[in-house]
Amino acid sequence: MEPKAYILARESFEALLQSLKSRGYTLIGPTIRDDVLWYAEIQSVEDFPIGWTDVQGPGQYRLQKQDRDTLFGFTVAANTWKSFLFPPRLLLWRSKRTENGIEFEQPTRSIPKLALIGVRACELAAIQVQDRVFLQQEFVDPEYQARREQAFILAVNCGTAAATCFCTSLGTGPKASNGYDLALTELPDGKRLLIEVGSEQGDEVIQDLPVHPAKPADLQEAEQVIQNTVSQITRELQTEGLQTFLYAQYENPHWDEVAKRCLTCGNCTLVCPTCFCSTVEDRSDLSGDLAERWRTWDSCFSLEFTYLHGGPIRTSAKARYRHWLLHKLATWIDQFGTLGCVGCGRCITWCPAGIDLTEEVRSLQRLAHREVDHAKS
Repeated sequence: MEPKAYILARESFEALLQSLKSRGYTLIGPTIRDDVLWYAEIQSVEDFPIGWTDVQGPGQYRLQKQDRDTLFGFTVAANTWKSFLFPPRLLLWRSKRTENGIEFEQPTRSIPKLALIGVRACELAAIQVQDRVFLQQEFVDPEYQARREQAFILAVNCGTAAATCFCTSLGTGPKASNGYDLALTELPDGKRLLIEVGSEQGDEVIQDLPVHPAKPADLQEAEQVIQNTVSQITRELQTEGLQTFLYAQYENPHWDEVAKRCLTCGNCTLVCPTCFCSTVEDRSDLSGDLAERWRTWDSCFSLEFTYLHGGPIRTSAKARYRHWLLHKLATWIDQFGTLGCVGCGRCITWCPAGIDLTEEVRSLQRLAHREVDHAKS
């Protein structure tokens, strides 16, 4: 069944935000912080980066003012929605030394009701990947589950693409197909928003708004916006047979070339919307009377990640980059039945060395093909 679609005047977008706030949601949406697009708590449409777009490339990022005052004339922010559903730091427990001995204290948390405003199709796919990791395996993460169940998702279909986007190769965008409560498309005239309903919660919100049913011509305009965005995406990742191919490239000499450039800084894992690795840290104060255990994000690029029996297993940049790429594009499929990449391009943009995952795969393929041709000759 096709989702119900409505037209909302651009000037009434604020009413949509306020409707969500009236239902007890904290609004998390795009804004500008330290000269980058950032997802953070917002209060109204005035916090939006209206009229701004992002110019991204390998190891490059800058904001640029547009001629048009679009609400969502950019692609993805530097941070990800993951940080709101899977917090970077989480207190697990605390203990205190008292006159009666050691007392353990479980933290009491109020799980926020979050409305995620402006979730792109690739980011929706990333949330669904994390759902498989945290909700659909043998063990369920209760913190993630509580946050996820209360989240309201307002998706946005992309009206522009960055040079680092490759969602079309993975079937994750630029149009949101499922997993949202409401999905919005900015129509070309800049005065109307097409809104599609994806859940009962979304339908309830729509009832508060001055909308009217979308006409076939409106739907055609929205589809043209998507097709224009598709035409802007030039970066590509060939996925057919990729898992089998990568498993056969474990000793490919190209890994040594990547290692010469990789700083093992972990930026790619921190900005990735699907990476889920964490570690546990124990901390105490100087008096020794207070101790805490925290869960924090971790990265497979750190030496401590594979620390076993007095030393790390993956000591070289080559081994760590190879592990990361193979996990994203091969072993993730064995674990969770899906790729660990959604084509958002963040790892390309925020790599200080400008290493491009799609180009590294292409280089592996070229070198492997040359070796096959040489063997045949």
